[in-house]
Amino acid sequence: MTDTTAASSRRTVASPGWLILGILLIAANLRAPVTGVGPLIEMLQQAFGFSAGIAGLLLTLPLACFALLSPVAAWAARGFGLERTLFLAMLLVAAGIALRSTGSAAALLIGTCIIGGGIAGGNVLLPSLLKRDFPNDLTRLTAIYGLTMNTASALGSVCAVPLADALGWPWALAAFIVLPAVAMLAWLPQLARHTLPAPAPAGSVPVWRSALAWQVTLFLGTNSFVYYVVTAWLPSILVANGQSAAQAGNLHGLLQFSSAIAGLFLVPLVKRMQDQRLIAAGTSALSVLGALGLIVAPSQAMIWVPLFGFGSGAVFILGLAFVGMRVSTPQQAASLSAMAQCVGYLMAAVGPMLMGRLHDALGDWNLVLAATAAMAVVMGVFGMLAGRAGRVIGESRATAQ
Repeated sequence: MTDTTAASSRRTVASPGWLILGILLIAANLRAPVTGVGPLIEMLQQAFGFSAGIAGLLLTLPLACFALLSPVAAWAARGFGLERTLFLAMLLVAAGIALRSTGSAAALLIGTCIIGGGIAGGNVLLPSLLKRDFPNDLTRLTAIYGLTMNTASALGSVCAVPLADALGWPWALAAFIVLPAVAMLAWLPQLARHTLPAPAPAGSVPVWRSALAWQVTLFLGTNSFVYYVVTAWLPSILVANGQSAAQAGNLHGLLQFSSAIAGLFLVPLVKRMQDQRLIAAGTSALSVLGALGLIVAPSQAMIWVPLFGFGSGAVFILGLAFVGMRVSTPQQAASLSAMAQCVGYLMAAVGPMLMGRLHDALGDWNLVLAATAAMAVVMGVFGMLAGRAGRVIGESRATAQ
């Protein structure tokens, strides 16, 4: 039996329903342990005397790990298999959460980096797994796992402040360990499988040389920039505009929830349209309006926050769908996913800290929001380019000519 046949046989034995459950539980870990820190930023600044710029590291560090460790995740999957590498990723998330919650500033920062490394593995490998095992249902399952990711993030944001008020911020951060623990339990049956990413087709063009790959990457990257800036500093912005910490936490949760529900509306549209340029531009415009609305009418944050969240969430899910739609094989999906994670999150990593320093220097959150809106306009431009119908990534050199 060849390796390919053996891999196919192992995939057939696995229960699709159990596999999907495991995928969704892993997806629940890919934002919440990081975004759940946002509502607690003020408490952490008071506990450790952090400036806004240093506090921004709590989101910047995991994003940098997403970028730097994404190629490592693809390499690890080739050696250990997709299933075992994803289990290891969840183990890292759990270890990072435990360390981060011990109470010292050093443990907080180091644990955050470990969490980022684990999340990088899930971010890179889940699109490849979906492309491999569910190629005919890719868009719907991508939207469902995006919905799961953002719903978990929303619940974490809503619960963070009440838990911190009742038990202290270390316990509020420690509570997130439930997510990787449950995911690892559900993923145990998959460890019997040892499937490797498919080899690249002969003569395939590396994704790094593809214009469309760069357009998809920058579409996701600019969205990561604007999303994580708002995720990091929205509670501080809202408190500065007169909201209480609890109200800011609830609105932060509303941001995550509105990001989650975007997929419910997006999937039917994407399936009916071969060209997604208008959807990409329209969803980007919602993020622009949400950021500008917080400048013009901050008292109406209940309108602007979900508007921004819906737009950003829709762009994220659309970008993830592009990773699968614009390629031909699971190996190419893994390569494009790693490229998008590496370049995109490297862009995003500078966002929270850069905007925190901008606020420290000028003392005005409106300038941060204006810069975010401008970046969302750029996001729309890349979305128009990435949304064109086509599948040019990985074509053979002879075909490309």
